[in-house]
Amino acid sequence: MLPTALPPIDTPTSPIGNVPRGACDAHIHMVGDDMPLWDGRVEDPAAGSLDEYVTRYRHHMDVLGMERCVIVHSILYGANNDVTKAAVSAMGDAARGIGLVTDAATEADLDDLRDAGIVGVRLNYVHGGVLSWDGVKRIAPMLAARGMHVQMLMNTHKHMQELADDVRAMPVPVCFDHIGWPDLSLGTQQEGFETLRQLVSDGACHVKLSAPYRLCDAPYEAASSFIETLARANPDACVWGSDWPHIMLADAKLPDAGVLLNHFMGIVTDEDTRRRILVDTPARLYGF
Repeated sequence: MLPTALPPIDTPTSPIGNVPRGACDAHIHMVGDDMPLWDGRVEDPAAGSLDEYVTRYRHHMDVLGMERCVIVHSILYGANNDVTKAAVSAMGDAARGIGLVTDAATEADLDDLRDAGIVGVRLNYVHGGVLSWDGVKRIAPMLAARGMHVQMLMNTHKHMQELADDVRAMPVPVCFDHIGWPDLSLGTQQEGFETLRQLVSDGACHVKLSAPYRLCDAPYEAASSFIETLARANPDACVWGSDWPHIMLADAKLPDAGVLLNHFMGIVTDEDTRRRILVDTPARLYGF
Protein backbone atom coordinates (compact mmCIF):
# COMPACT_ATOMS: atom_id res chain seq x y z
CA MET A 1 0.00 0.00 0.00
CA LEU A 2 1.37 3.39 -0.97
CA PRO A 3 1.97 6.11 1.63
CA THR A 4 -0.27 9.17 1.63
CA ALA A 5 1.11 12.71 1.48
CA LEU A 6 0.65 15.04 4.41
CA PRO A 7 -1.93 17.77 3.82
CA PRO A 8 -0.59 21.34 3.58
CA ILE A 9 -1.14 23.63 6.54
CA ASP A 10 -4.47 25.46 6.51
CA THR A 11 -3.19 29.04 6.73
CA PRO A 12 0.39 30.17 6.04
CA THR A 13 2.29 32.80 7.97
CA SER A 14 1.69 36.31 6.65
CA PRO A 15 4.48 38.12 4.74
CA ILE A 16 6.83 40.30 6.76
CA GLY A 17 7.26 42.88 4.01
CA ASN A 18 5.55 44.38 1.01
CA VAL A 19 4.62 41.87 -1.66
CA PRO A 20 4.37 43.76 -4.97
CA ARG A 21 1.19 43.83 -7.00
CA GLY A 22 1.13 41.10 -9.63
CA ALA A 23 3.37 38.77 -7.63
CA CYS A 24 3.58 35.21 -8.92
CA ASP A 25 4.05 31.96 -7.03
CA ALA A 26 5.92 30.28 -9.87
CA HIS A 27 5.97 26.71 -8.59
CA ILE A 28 2.98 24.88 -7.14
CA HIS A 29 1.32 21.55 -7.82
CA MET A 30 -2.36 20.76 -7.95
CA VAL A 31 -3.68 17.39 -6.89
CA GLY A 32 -7.02 15.76 -6.24
CA ASP A 33 -8.09 12.30 -5.22
CA ASP A 34 -10.83 12.51 -7.86
CA MET A 35 -8.30 12.58 -10.72
CA PRO A 36 -6.67 9.49 -12.32
CA LEU A 37 -3.31 8.71 -10.69
CA TRP A 38 -0.29 7.11 -12.36
CA ASP A 39 0.44 3.47 -11.56
CA GLY A 40 4.15 4.29 -11.13
CA ARG A 41 3.65 6.95 -8.42
CA VAL A 42 5.45 6.73 -5.07
CA GLU A 43 2.61 8.13 -2.93
CA ASP A 44 -1.03 9.17 -2.99
CA PRO A 45 -2.07 12.78 -2.46
CA ALA A 46 -3.71 13.78 0.80
CA ALA A 47 -7.50 13.56 0.80
CA GLY A 48 -9.42 16.17 -1.12
CA SER A 49 -10.87 16.76 -4.56
CA LEU A 50 -9.23 19.04 -7.10
CA ASP A 51 -11.89 21.69 -6.41
CA GLU A 52 -11.04 21.52 -2.70
CA TYR A 53 -7.33 21.94 -3.44
CA VAL A 54 -8.05 24.93 -5.68
CA THR A 55 -10.02 26.52 -2.84
CA ARG A 56 -7.23 25.79 -0.35
CA TYR A 57 -4.63 27.30 -2.63
CA ARG A 58 -6.68 30.43 -3.33
CA HIS A 59 -6.64 31.02 0.43
CA HIS A 60 -2.85 30.64 0.44
CA MET A 61 -2.59 33.14 -2.41
CA ASP A 62 -4.70 35.65 -0.52
CA VAL A 63 -2.62 35.38 2.65
CA LEU A 64 0.70 35.52 0.79
CA GLY A 65 -0.33 38.38 -1.48
CA MET A 66 0.14 36.35 -4.65
CA GLU A 67 -1.98 37.22 -7.67
CA ARG A 68 -0.60 34.69 -10.14
CA CYS A 69 0.67 31.13 -10.04
CA VAL A 70 2.35 28.46 -12.16
CA ILE A 71 0.92 24.97 -11.76
CA VAL A 72 3.59 22.33 -12.38
CA HIS A 73 2.20 18.94 -13.34
CA SER A 74 3.00 16.29 -10.74
CA ILE A 75 4.55 12.94 -11.59
CA LEU A 76 1.86 11.43 -9.33
CA TYR A 77 -0.34 11.66 -12.44
CA GLY A 78 2.25 10.51 -14.96
CA ALA A 79 1.91 11.99 -18.45
CA ASN A 80 -1.87 12.40 -18.11
CA ASN A 81 -2.08 16.19 -17.79
CA ASP A 82 -5.82 16.33 -17.09
CA VAL A 83 -5.42 17.43 -13.46
CA THR A 84 -3.15 20.32 -14.42
CA LYS A 85 -5.29 21.40 -17.37
CA ALA A 86 -8.36 21.38 -15.13
CA ALA A 87 -6.55 23.33 -12.42
CA VAL A 88 -5.33 26.00 -14.86
CA SER A 89 -8.88 26.32 -16.19
CA ALA A 90 -10.28 26.66 -12.67
CA MET A 91 -7.75 29.37 -11.76
CA GLY A 92 -8.43 31.33 -14.95
CA ASP A 93 -6.02 33.96 -16.24
CA ALA A 94 -4.22 33.98 -12.87
CA ALA A 95 -2.55 30.66 -13.75
CA ARG A 96 -0.26 29.06 -16.28
CA GLY A 97 0.78 25.42 -16.40
CA ILE A 98 3.86 23.28 -16.93
CA GLY A 99 3.04 19.87 -18.39
CA LEU A 100 4.64 16.47 -18.71
CA VAL A 101 5.17 14.65 -21.99
CA THR A 102 7.13 11.61 -23.12
CA ASP A 103 10.01 11.46 -25.59
CA ALA A 104 7.43 10.56 -28.24
CA ALA A 105 5.48 13.83 -27.88
CA THR A 106 3.95 15.09 -31.12
CA GLU A 107 3.02 18.52 -32.39
CA ALA A 108 -0.62 17.66 -31.66
CA ASP A 109 0.29 16.80 -28.05
CA LEU A 110 1.97 20.18 -27.61
CA ASP A 111 -0.92 22.00 -29.30
CA ASP A 112 -3.30 20.38 -26.83
CA LEU A 113 -1.19 21.57 -23.88
CA ARG A 114 -0.70 25.08 -25.23
CA ASP A 115 -4.42 25.48 -25.88
CA ALA A 116 -5.01 24.60 -22.21
CA GLY A 117 -2.70 27.34 -20.90
CA ILE A 118 0.34 25.10 -20.44
CA VAL A 119 3.45 27.04 -21.45
CA GLY A 120 6.25 24.55 -20.84
CA VAL A 121 7.19 20.93 -20.21
CA ARG A 122 9.21 19.47 -17.37
CA LEU A 123 11.79 16.75 -17.05
CA ASN A 124 13.06 15.40 -13.78
CA TYR A 125 16.53 13.99 -13.12
CA VAL A 126 15.97 13.81 -9.35
CA HIS A 127 12.84 11.67 -9.11
CA GLY A 128 12.87 10.18 -12.60
CA GLY A 129 10.06 10.51 -15.10
CA VAL A 130 9.01 9.89 -18.67
CA LEU A 131 10.93 12.60 -20.57
CA SER A 132 14.69 12.47 -21.25
CA TRP A 133 17.16 15.21 -22.19
CA ASP A 134 17.45 13.68 -25.66
CA GLY A 135 13.68 13.90 -25.88
CA VAL A 136 13.81 17.56 -24.88
CA LYS A 137 16.35 18.31 -27.60
CA ARG A 138 14.10 16.59 -30.16
CA ILE A 139 10.97 18.54 -29.25
CA ALA A 140 12.70 21.87 -28.53
CA PRO A 141 12.00 23.29 -32.03
CA MET A 142 8.33 22.35 -31.64
CA LEU A 143 8.25 24.05 -28.25
CA ALA A 144 9.89 27.15 -29.72
CA ALA A 145 7.25 27.35 -32.45
CA ARG A 146 4.58 27.52 -29.73
CA GLY A 147 6.31 29.95 -27.39
CA MET A 148 6.83 27.19 -24.82
CA HIS A 149 9.89 26.39 -22.72
CA VAL A 150 11.64 23.66 -20.74
CA GLN A 151 11.65 23.26 -16.96
CA MET A 152 14.08 20.85 -15.34
CA LEU A 153 14.75 19.42 -11.91
CA MET A 154 18.36 18.28 -11.56
CA ASN A 155 21.28 18.38 -9.14
CA THR A 156 23.90 21.01 -10.02
CA HIS A 157 26.72 18.94 -8.51
CA LYS A 158 25.75 15.90 -10.60
CA HIS A 159 24.38 17.22 -13.88
CA MET A 160 25.09 20.89 -14.54
CA GLN A 161 28.46 20.46 -16.24
CA GLU A 162 27.15 17.97 -18.77
CA LEU A 163 24.08 20.09 -19.55
CA ALA A 164 25.61 23.57 -19.77
CA ASP A 165 26.56 23.66 -23.45
CA ASP A 166 23.20 22.22 -24.51
CA VAL A 167 21.37 24.75 -22.34
CA ARG A 168 23.18 27.61 -24.05
CA ALA A 169 22.29 26.17 -27.45
CA MET A 170 18.61 25.54 -26.69
CA PRO A 171 16.16 27.42 -28.94
CA VAL A 172 13.82 27.83 -25.95
CA PRO A 173 14.28 29.11 -22.39
CA VAL A 174 15.37 26.53 -19.81
CA CYS A 175 14.30 27.03 -16.19
CA PHE A 176 15.91 25.02 -13.39
CA ASP A 177 13.88 24.16 -10.31
CA HIS A 178 14.70 24.54 -6.63
CA ILE A 179 17.96 26.52 -6.76
CA GLY A 180 19.39 23.72 -8.90
CA TRP A 181 18.96 21.28 -5.97
CA PRO A 182 22.64 21.63 -4.97
CA ASP A 183 24.54 19.75 -2.29
CA LEU A 184 24.69 22.57 0.26
CA SER A 185 27.70 21.05 1.98
CA LEU A 186 29.82 21.76 -1.12
CA GLY A 187 29.23 25.51 -0.96
CA THR A 188 28.40 28.06 -3.64
CA GLN A 189 31.84 27.71 -5.27
CA GLN A 190 31.18 24.09 -6.25
CA GLU A 191 31.79 23.75 -9.98
CA GLY A 192 28.25 22.77 -10.95
CA PHE A 193 26.59 25.51 -8.92
CA GLU A 194 29.06 28.07 -10.22
CA THR A 195 28.18 26.98 -13.76
CA LEU A 196 24.50 27.53 -12.97
CA ARG A 197 25.32 30.97 -11.54
CA GLN A 198 27.20 31.87 -14.73
CA LEU A 199 24.34 30.70 -16.94
CA VAL A 200 21.91 32.77 -14.87
CA SER A 201 24.25 35.78 -14.97
CA ASP A 202 24.48 35.51 -18.75
CA GLY A 203 20.72 35.20 -19.14
CA ALA A 204 21.26 31.74 -20.66
CA CYS A 205 18.77 30.08 -18.29
CA HIS A 206 16.23 30.83 -15.57
CA VAL A 207 16.15 29.44 -12.05
CA LYS A 208 13.50 29.07 -9.38
CA LEU A 209 14.48 30.32 -5.92
CA SER A 210 12.20 27.69 -4.44
CA ALA A 211 12.01 24.81 -1.97
CA PRO A 212 14.96 25.34 0.39
CA TYR A 213 13.05 23.07 2.77
CA ARG A 214 14.00 20.14 0.54
CA LEU A 215 17.68 20.94 1.12
CA CYS A 216 17.83 21.87 4.81
CA ASP A 217 15.68 22.42 7.89
CA ALA A 218 14.03 25.69 8.94
CA PRO A 219 15.02 28.51 9.21
CA TYR A 220 16.80 27.48 5.99
CA GLU A 221 19.95 29.49 6.67
CA ALA A 222 22.09 26.81 5.04
CA ALA A 223 20.43 27.63 1.70
CA SER A 224 20.49 31.42 2.06
CA SER A 225 23.84 32.04 0.38
CA PHE A 226 22.77 29.95 -2.62
CA ILE A 227 19.58 31.97 -3.09
CA GLU A 228 21.46 35.24 -2.59
CA THR A 229 24.12 34.23 -5.12
CA LEU A 230 21.57 33.52 -7.84
CA ALA A 231 19.43 36.58 -7.09
CA ARG A 232 22.50 38.83 -7.25
CA ALA A 233 23.68 37.18 -10.46
CA ASN A 234 20.59 38.22 -12.42
CA PRO A 235 17.15 38.87 -10.91
CA ASP A 236 15.78 39.06 -14.45
CA ALA A 237 16.42 35.31 -14.72
CA CYS A 238 15.00 34.35 -11.29
CA VAL A 239 11.50 33.51 -10.11
CA TRP A 240 10.18 32.42 -6.71
CA GLY A 241 7.86 29.54 -5.85
CA SER A 242 6.35 28.01 -2.72
CA ASP A 243 6.26 24.39 -4.00
CA TRP A 244 2.78 24.08 -2.39
CA PRO A 245 1.30 21.63 -1.31
CA HIS A 246 4.74 20.10 -0.65
CA ILE A 247 4.21 16.58 -1.95
CA MET A 248 6.81 13.79 -2.07
CA LEU A 249 8.61 15.11 1.01
CA ALA A 250 10.92 12.12 1.51
CA ASP A 251 13.06 13.20 4.50
CA ALA A 252 12.06 16.88 4.35
CA LYS A 253 9.73 18.46 6.91
CA LEU A 254 6.37 19.91 5.88
CA PRO A 255 6.95 23.66 5.54
CA ASP A 256 4.84 26.78 5.98
CA ALA A 257 4.67 28.58 2.61
CA GLY A 258 4.62 31.93 4.41
CA VAL A 259 7.86 31.11 6.21
CA LEU A 260 9.38 30.18 2.84
CA LEU A 261 8.29 33.52 1.37
CA ASN A 262 9.65 35.40 4.38
CA HIS A 263 12.96 33.57 4.04
CA PHE A 264 13.20 34.83 0.46
CA MET A 265 12.15 38.35 1.51
CA GLY A 266 14.81 38.35 4.21
CA ILE A 267 17.48 37.59 1.61
CA VAL A 268 16.19 39.83 -1.17
CA THR A 269 15.50 43.04 0.72
CA ASP A 270 15.61 45.54 -2.15
CA GLU A 271 12.05 46.22 -3.34
CA ASP A 272 13.02 46.69 -6.98
CA THR A 273 14.81 43.33 -7.01
CA ARG A 274 11.84 41.66 -5.31
CA ARG A 275 9.51 43.09 -7.95
CA ARG A 276 11.72 41.83 -10.76
CA ILE A 277 11.79 38.30 -9.29
CA LEU A 278 8.17 38.13 -8.14
CA VAL A 279 6.45 40.06 -10.94
CA ASP A 280 8.47 41.01 -14.01
CA THR A 281 10.45 37.85 -14.72
CA PRO A 282 7.54 35.41 -14.32
CA ALA A 283 5.32 37.71 -16.39
CA ARG A 284 7.79 37.41 -19.27
CA LEU A 285 8.61 33.72 -18.88
CA TYR A 286 5.02 32.50 -18.46
CA GLY A 287 3.21 35.07 -20.59
CA PHE A 288 0.99 36.76 -18.01
